[in-house]
Amino acid sequence: MKVIEHIKKAKGETQFTFEILPPVKGIHISSIFDNIDPLMEFKPPFIDVTYHREEYVYNDSGNGLLQKKVVRKRPGTVGICAALQNKYNVDAIPHILCGGFTKEVTENLLIDLDFLGINNVVALRGDAIKSETYFTPNKEGHSYASDLVNQISDLNKGIYLEDLEISSKTDFCVGVAGYPEKHMEAPSLESDIHFLKNKIKLGADYIVTQMFFDNKKFFDFVKICRKEGINVPIIPGLKPISTLRQLNILPHRFHCDLPEELIKEVIKCKDNNEVKKVGIEWCIKQSKELKKAGVPFLHYYSMGKAKSIKSIASQVF
Repeated sequence: MKVIEHIKKAKGETQFTFEILPPVKGIHISSIFDNIDPLMEFKPPFIDVTYHREEYVYNDSGNGLLQKKVVRKRPGTVGICAALQNKYNVDAIPHILCGGFTKEVTENLLIDLDFLGINNVVALRGDAIKSETYFTPNKEGHSYASDLVNQISDLNKGIYLEDLEISSKTDFCVGVAGYPEKHMEAPSLESDIHFLKNKIKLGADYIVTQMFFDNKKFFDFVKICRKEGINVPIIPGLKPISTLRQLNILPHRFHCDLPEELIKEVIKCKDNNEVKKVGIEWCIKQSKELKKAGVPFLHYYSMGKAKSIKSIASQVF
């Protein structure tokens, strides 16, 4: 079932969803199941599965020469999605990236997903790899998430990269990212909203936000979107803070501000166990307010750590 169909079926009731990381290469899929099992009691209509870009390593090949090798540390997103739908009878939503892929590879991936009955995707540009200062697209790939949305929309119309004698239409529901505090590379929130609106025009069906810790940022973001004519569902993405170090990492890496009240509470903590408690309580407070406001889903970035998310969900759902 499509995300937008889940919203209609819920008839205004806020639903619980979450996102998982594929296991590192060599780790069995049971590690995923171990983190999902405790959360299934909250009846998520879907589970997002992230995708991580390739990395480059350089091996010494002798004579002072280095050999460049492409490494994918977390493969298997499509297989994981198929396994989740089979094991839990829940919709699985893979993240599709521009970075590291040609248009042809992307098309073939989407065809595979269509064959498997996976009809929801989240279209993202993706981040720069560690060796890059700025995002660099594949020579034959997409530069922007809007280009990727457009390719998916074309497949939904039966338009492929090459002219085909017979061309079946896919039926993907497309999610895109939104940034309540703007994307880190955007010059302003207004310009970020402009490009977000373009993704909706090209065929995106809903928006899921980057994490935020101040609900006012989310509510203001929704107001701006609606004022600009963006009327698709907007899903808030939440993550409980869990370590003292995240006070510095999260604002830097995700361009999100932490409320002064939350910062003061975290600084008081003696260790990360206390930080986790503060993070859980803060996220519960956020979740209850957002649920009261009637958001369609509360989407949690679990990062493979189910315990904190379960503590939150048990108080909210």
